[in-house]
Amino acid sequence: MNDRTLLAGRDPLVFAGSPLDRGDLLRRDETAMADLLTGDDGWWLGLVDGDPVLQQSGGLFWFRRSEIAGLADLQTGLFLGHYADLQTGLFLGHYKDSPCFAAVITKPDTLPLDGEITPARQAAMALSHDEAAIYAQAKALFAWHERHGFCAACGHATRIKSGGARRVCGACDSEHFPRVDPVVIMLATDGDRCLLGRQSSWPEGIWSALAGFVEPAETLEEACARELEEEAGVKADIAAIRYVMGQPWPFPSSLMIGLIAPVLDASLTIDTHELEQARWFSRDEVRDMLATRHPDAAMPPSIAIARRLAELWADQAI
Repeated sequence: MNDRTLLAGRDPLVFAGSPLDRGDLLRRDETAMADLLTGDDGWWLGLVDGDPVLQQSGGLFWFRRSEIAGLADLQTGLFLGHYADLQTGLFLGHYKDSPCFAAVITKPDTLPLDGEITPARQAAMALSHDEAAIYAQAKALFAWHERHGFCAACGHATRIKSGGARRVCGACDSEHFPRVDPVVIMLATDGDRCLLGRQSSWPEGIWSALAGFVEPAETLEEACARELEEEAGVKADIAAIRYVMGQPWPFPSSLMIGLIAPVLDASLTIDTHELEQARWFSRDEVRDMLATRHPDAAMPPSIAIARRLAELWADQAI
């Protein structure tokens, strides 16, 4: 039985599995985009400092444009503090044949009584898989636009195009597209043991898989091996490193690339600048952590790919 068969039937990771038709062909028509963004068709979600507005029942609070316009100042022609030639909304795509948009709410004090601003990670655990993925796209896009109001080539102000899928410089015509930062997150293994680490800023007792950003001119396997050696001093068997799954991670805009990494040398030399501690856990210990019965160690919450990697390894599915 191969890994794909073993993974079949499991719930998708939080933020993954977007149901949206992102409408690439439609985005090429700027007139059509302007009509959509100013029209009454479709539904809008609202963000306050990156956090979503939810219904009291737990799902996203979907607004009509007329309802969110006063909350988000859609008529001002401003986009997160930068001048733009479109309103402050982003077109996300079509969901169940209806256009979906997102806006930054600038007047949260006037939200409907049954709308609640919910911290992002808490919201992710309350939303359906579809809505969590839609929210992740909105959060990541707004985070990118907020940081890219000016051209990296010449410094001039940029304008939103394609419903929010790109920005164009008004001076040199350079195009800028939303970026995604690849991050390897790996469960290093030594037979029936896996390596977990923790940082001092984390809640007491929480342990997780090691992770790090992929650097220029580096493969995923090379990044995995480098990070393991830098942070914990272990040497991975680079030829045996295997991809397991990926997860969009909108904090602010990463792609978590889940790997399993057998090691050649399990001796630990911990970089205390990166990690407070790292240690090898047996498969039974990981099972106890997942079941919350370990005396002094626990896994990250269900939204984290690190937990899914640990679950699969504990079940001997990877």
